[in-house]
Amino acid sequence: MYKPAAPCPSLRRVLIALCAAALWGAFAARADDLQDASKFLKAGQHSQALERVNKALKAKPRDPQARFLKGIIVTEQGNSKEAIEIFTKLTQDYPELPEPYNNLAVLQAAVGRYEVARSLLLRSIEAQGNYITARDNLGDLYLAMAADAYTQALRLSPQDKDLQAKLAVARDAAAKLRAAR
Repeated sequence: MYKPAAPCPSLRRVLIALCAAALWGAFAARADDLQDASKFLKAGQHSQALERVNKALKAKPRDPQARFLKGIIVTEQGNSKEAIEIFTKLTQDYPELPEPYNNLAVLQAAVGRYEVARSLLLRSIEAQGNYITARDNLGDLYLAMAADAYTQALRLSPQDKDLQAKLAVARDAAAKLRAAR
């Protein structure tokens, strides 16, 4: 039976070194693409950011960091539908990551799907109990839900002074939160 000859030790070391260099180069290029994408995003250059993140994803399609960054970019571009798809897929592929749940919750809350958003924020907190952003967003969501509930109650009883006062407090708190950001 024919058995291929083992390469000589020096050739094997050269091949290993070349493979390592190629892998390192691919990793470095991906890291550079993600860094560039982040810089473009911060500068408001969304199409350039998307181009760089897509380049990174071409090299490593399942990379959660690149996929998450793409979700942020398309959100910034106003493409909520695609962002929802990206973040939803990330929660399915990486349920241990809290950030995709959080971002998905923000998108859901923006269109009034408060219960869905609440559930997603609770999943985010479950994934990482000390994730401050999700807890902060949950507080904001509860405030929005309270204002919504008071508004609905006032439709049923427009003259109720207690409901009017509670709605005013909820709206005032929400306005102060927006102004603080």
